[in-house]
Amino acid sequence: MRMFLMILQVIASLVLIGSILMQSGKGAGLSGAISGGGGAEQMWGKKGKGYEGMLSKVTKVGAVMFIVVAVLLVTIQ
Repeated sequence: MRMFLMILQVIASLVLIGSILMQSGKGAGLSGAISGGGGAEQMWGKKGKGYEGMLSKVTKVGAVMFIVVAVLLVTIQ
């Protein structure tokens, strides 16, 4: 059980890192470079709104998963 939770923790960490890096901040960020090419605009909608919304949801789910798994790992020790 502990090993399974540790694997989930690593997955949650990678999801968080990736989704945060892909979001645009005050500068364009990586998502600005991707959505500026036109391919992401066609897939996710104009100006990357759908793309940014999806990244926001992925970040929230990853953060909740990270916290829950961290608490579970601490309690089972």
